Amino acid sequence: MIKLPDRKLIFENGQEYYGYSFGSSEDRVLEAVFNTSMAGYQEILSDPSYTDQAVVMTYPLIGNYGMAADDYETDVPTIGALIVHEYNDEPSNFRSAETLDSVMKRFGIAGISGVDTRKINRSIRDHGSCRVLMTDASVSLEEGLNILKDSEIPHDAVYRVSCKGIRKFCAENERFHIVAVDCGMKKNIVRSLNSRGCSVTVVPWNTPAEEIRSLRPDGVFISNGPGDPADVPETAASVRELIGQLPIFGICLGHQIISIAYGACTYKLKFGHRGGNHPVKDLKTGKIEITSQNHSYAVDIESLAQTPLTVTHINLLDGTVEGVECADDRVFSVQYHPESAPGPQDSAYLFDKFIKMMEESKNA
Repeated sequence: MIKLPDRKLIFENGQEYYGYSFGSSEDRVLEAVFNTSMAGYQEILSDPSYTDQAVVMTYPLIGNYGMAADDYETDVPTIGALIVHEYNDEPSNFRSAETLDSVMKRFGIAGISGVDTRKINRSIRDHGSCRVLMTDASVSLEEGLNILKDSEIPHDAVYRVSCKGIRKFCAENERFHIVAVDCGMKKNIVRSLNSRGCSVTVVPWNTPAEEIRSLRPDGVFISNGPGDPADVPETAASVRELIGQLPIFGICLGHQIISIAYGACTYKLKFGHRGGNHPVKDLKTGKIEITSQNHSYAVDIESLAQTPLTVTHINLLDGTVEGVECADDRVFSVQYHPESAPGPQDSAYLFDKFIKMMEESKNA
């Protein structure tokens, strides 16, 4: 028996795609973006930075190695949806504990397969990220466009994914104590710091600087997270008060927040950077890193000229800022994700740089 398409994508530019449902069958209005990774769909699914986004996977086969218990980046995934060419519901992997479909159903994450992902990705590349309605195949184009038109863009993503209270993750042989401001932090960041002898106290995104100082940290970390950095002025205000008092390291959204705290501006990219294959040049050493990225916004390089920050890294694909530093204040940040093991170890030195910075601060 031929199975008829039961789901549909309606883009705000009028494009329609019919496909087959997996995961949750809830109707969702989301921002459509693409990811160029060839593996790691579980980490993508569970990365809080994908909140409110429908991720189009450029790799054509998804689900074939299932879901492993130890590979989640958060306990409660908040991604909006997955859009794939082919979904496999019979995984072959000794580590697999359940299927991707069952996980997506449990967390209310929508999925659609059987669509022309190459065409969708080219459209996003050419015209930019846009909103999409994932709905039943019976919904008309006119009805879908009206739903898109009437849907508001949320600005509370960081609030929804950040922790609601203080949590501590102790290192076996503690050398340093770090306060991590959780804007949607991935688990592997904590693991990367713990493995280097850093106990990590995780605090909510809007924790005031005074409360952070009261925890007596050796350094402060500003995490990745979803959405527009302009939506979290409270975090930037806390960072601004802490500058010069403690070593500070930021990743992804944390990089943008640190830049804003110094007075720089950010802007939205045409289609963002998402995937594990972005070449970045370290301007100090001349070395090229293969990086893992996931963001829609970038720091404006011209606005940085009005701040004490210097540009340390540049994206070789489009020339965007990938890293900044103020050595006098013991502050630095990168736009990409060293904890995602790109390269696979090209960017691990950034955690060691943070350790060295805290060592020097203690001995000063």
